[in-house]
Amino acid sequence: MGRGRRSYPARSANRRQSHSRGGSRCNEGCAGRLACCWVSDEAHSKEAGNIDLRAFAIEGISLIKITIVTISFNQARFLDQAIKSVLEQDYPLVEYIVVDPGSTDGSREIIEGYRSSIDHIIFDRDEGPADGLNRGFSMAKGQIFGFVNSDDYLLPGALSAAAAAFEASPETDVLSGHAYVVDEAGVQRNRFFSRRFSVRRFVYGASALAQQSTFFRAEIFRKVHGFNVRNRVAWDGELWVDMALAGAKFRRTDRFMSAFRVYDGSITGSRTFQQQREEYQAEIFSRVTGRPRSRRDSVLGAIMKLREYFGHPAILKQRLLCGPTIGH
Repeated sequence: MGRGRRSYPARSANRRQSHSRGGSRCNEGCAGRLACCWVSDEAHSKEAGNIDLRAFAIEGISLIKITIVTISFNQARFLDQAIKSVLEQDYPLVEYIVVDPGSTDGSREIIEGYRSSIDHIIFDRDEGPADGLNRGFSMAKGQIFGFVNSDDYLLPGALSAAAAAFEASPETDVLSGHAYVVDEAGVQRNRFFSRRFSVRRFVYGASALAQQSTFFRAEIFRKVHGFNVRNRVAWDGELWVDMALAGAKFRRTDRFMSAFRVYDGSITGSRTFQQQREEYQAEIFSRVTGRPRSRRDSVLGAIMKLREYFGHPAILKQRLLCGPTIGH
């Protein structure tokens, strides 16, 4: 990995794009061995969110500023890729904040190597991932927020696609795209499709959003006072619920905007996480409904999942071919 200081001064809309004819490997910035680098040019353009950015050059245009926060802790082998995936976006107005409460595996040295290109670096100790994200967003100046874990990464064009979607839909508070599920080596293993979101669907297990491909307005984040710092399992899911209960309007975009890494050493891939996740789901169900989950609720949840699958053939096909993605 390149750990030396590297400058990304332009974040230009005019970054060179190189595709071979017929769908061979692209030079769009897709790192690792992600399968999207081997699809056709047309498919890559659609799935990566390739946006015509010529409008950005119009004098006097008002751009939406996007703030991305990365939380890092002892994942040096993936961190360089995560940072580059943000810095090499083609959207010209990005604020980037990196939080590391005390890595000892060389992560801080990697972060220091990009100090000239990162807007804010926070090396203070925190009370966990949710607290670290709150600390990062407390410094944010953007109108749109998103966060990328240090073992995940954005796909090329993700932020320009997000900005265009928010610009076209001023009433949208939360925007979610889809994500590729990749393994430790960066090989695509599955696809995570964001589902229609509502609190009712969520507590019954029939709704999920790809966190890495989800962006939200700063106003709604501040309205709900950010993440629950006591949540060590699904701080993102609880944030979506809090936002929905606060009246947020959710929207999906049919684009693959990020890669979500699942492996034995990741939080999401661990058995402990799966057990804690089940406990969290029972807790959030009780919080929303005011009662414990019953056997009847489990049946109702299964029915709601089936309705979601059959209402979205792409999700059903992926589920049948590749199995569940993190319990979904």
